[in-house]
Amino acid sequence: MAIASSDTAIRTGRITRTFLYLVLLLFALFYMLPLYVMLVNSVKPLDEITGGGMMSLPQTWTLEPWSKAWNSAQIGVEPTGLAPYFWNSIKMVVPAVAISTVLGALNGYVLTKWRFKYDTILFGLMLFACFIPFQIVLIPMARVLGEIGLAGSTGGLVLVHVVYGIGFSTLYFRNYYAAFPTELVRAAQIDGAGFFQIFWRILLPSSGPITVVCVIWQFTNIWNDFLFGASFASGDGAPMTVALNNLVQSSTGVKEYNVHFAGAILAALPTLLVYIVAGRYFVRGLMAGSVKG
Repeated sequence: MAIASSDTAIRTGRITRTFLYLVLLLFALFYMLPLYVMLVNSVKPLDEITGGGMMSLPQTWTLEPWSKAWNSAQIGVEPTGLAPYFWNSIKMVVPAVAISTVLGALNGYVLTKWRFKYDTILFGLMLFACFIPFQIVLIPMARVLGEIGLAGSTGGLVLVHVVYGIGFSTLYFRNYYAAFPTELVRAAQIDGAGFFQIFWRILLPSSGPITVVCVIWQFTNIWNDFLFGASFASGDGAPMTVALNNLVQSSTGVKEYNVHFAGAILAALPTLLVYIVAGRYFVRGLMAGSVKG
């Protein structure tokens, strides 16, 4: 009976796993369908799309929509394509992610290893910043950017995203460093190490998992942001998301859906590549500081 029960349990487990895999496969296909539509229509001539063959594979393959979306699509006054706006986003995202990550690491270090009076209240206020809607800060941020002369510039967008991202980065690093042995910090102090020496030589080298989490989170949010880009940038200084919206919403000429699909994929590629390269470390990094001891 024990053997029969064991065999039955094994068979049941296999059936359950097979059912779960089928359900997951169906969900994966459902969520991948928009990407399939975008990909196949970005390599079709426009007449195949307008002829009603949106779901079918291309009869004639062409990369002209990709070339036009990148080099010559009409977005602003000149037919520049998405290329200059792509580099605007790169110039915005890289410093914003780097600065907010470093500041978040320093904040997490101070709030866990250099405790002071009312540090919990300060952390609560910084955490509260994570839940403030974007729309609430538009007018105050516009006033500040105007006063310091960064309105309508890439530098202004960097400042906006750094300020808005510090709350999240501080939360990640604070929770991660809370599980880091304080005895190592004290031992380094006894050996004569100072504030920044302890940070750079002891805590930061062990912060790889949570750094990956913070970088992925910040990169994705900043790259995909539209509201701040549309509000605080203008003209040739606009980021990729604003340029893509201008391309798709253009009311002049023929709607070139194949070019629009190609442009949308170009806009999504950086975040997709980040998740492909470092996505497996995301959950691992989130869980790294969740269990103390």
